[in-house]
Amino acid sequence: MPPFPSANASKDSIEHLIRIGAVLLLIVTCGMIMSPFIMIILWSLIISISLGPVFQKLTRMLGGRGKTAASLLGATGLALVIVPTVLLSESIAVGAKALSQALEAGVLVIPPPENSVRDWPVIGEWLHNLWMQASTNLIAILQPYSAEIKSMASSLLKAAAGVGGAILQFTLAIVIAAAMLANAEGGVTMMRKLFIRLAGEKGVDYINLAGKTVRSVAAGVVGVAIIQALASAIGFALIGVPYAGLWALAVLLLAIIQVPVFVVIAPIIVYAYGHSDAVPALVFAIYMILVGASDNILKPILMGRDAQVPVLIILMGAIGGMLLSGIIGLFVGAVVLALGYELFIAWVNEPEGA
Repeated sequence: MPPFPSANASKDSIEHLIRIGAVLLLIVTCGMIMSPFIMIILWSLIISISLGPVFQKLTRMLGGRGKTAASLLGATGLALVIVPTVLLSESIAVGAKALSQALEAGVLVIPPPENSVRDWPVIGEWLHNLWMQASTNLIAILQPYSAEIKSMASSLLKAAAGVGGAILQFTLAIVIAAAMLANAEGGVTMMRKLFIRLAGEKGVDYINLAGKTVRSVAAGVVGVAIIQALASAIGFALIGVPYAGLWALAVLLLAIIQVPVFVVIAPIIVYAYGHSDAVPALVFAIYMILVGASDNILKPILMGRDAQVPVLIILMGAIGGMLLSGIIGLFVGAVVLALGYELFIAWVNEPEGA
């Protein structure tokens, strides 16, 4: 029969449990306090890691003045990303509100097609008739889908209203990323120590892999999506497409979740041919085809071969992040899940005993 524990052993066990409970309570409390800022902090880390090589070069050019380099990068980021986004968000908000009101009131009007549409090969006659019917009696065509349309209109308005909050989050993330870059040396040292504590000597390899993955996915997925969306917005605005901001937002979302943006671009090219002169419509079509195909050129250049992440992982990360935290989660989710996938694969493929 085993001996009963002594009073001192029981006291020590109780004290250990109390300490563990106190630590767990502290961790949970810190997590609850930080939960509203987790996505912003993650996005700040992604930005700072992605800009790491640029920051180092700029610091050398400025004679080692790291804080000045970080301030310049932060100001440039706000100017090149936030300002165009703010301008675009106004168009999105106005377009979403107008479209929502028109759909709910049943007064949405589609301009009639030009007669030249009939002369298009194969689909000309069919498309002209459908387009004409939609322009004269759109309600009859949409009536079977009235419930879905009202739901979509409400969602559009909510999405447009959420753009302002996302812009604020982006702004905070860029400011925090600049602060992280200004203190990059201490941050890198801390992350190295953390990874070594978690994974031993392999922690250094994992943190290097993490940095490469973040830079690759951020540039190759998110960066290309932003480029395509801004280029599309310029084309839509120049050709006079209604609700240009909403269509550009659709291009951005599709590009991030790796769906071909021609899903949006193709119908707008058809619209341009029906409502513009032949030459401007042709120039617009060529321009938009180049924009739609640009990811095939930009992605290999920006993403490189450091991170071969399956499209499904990026898709799941983007959609899951958006469901969790809105628009900013769309960006963060794709990068974070890709990073987790790469680290998991590296761990699985690691030789035994290494």
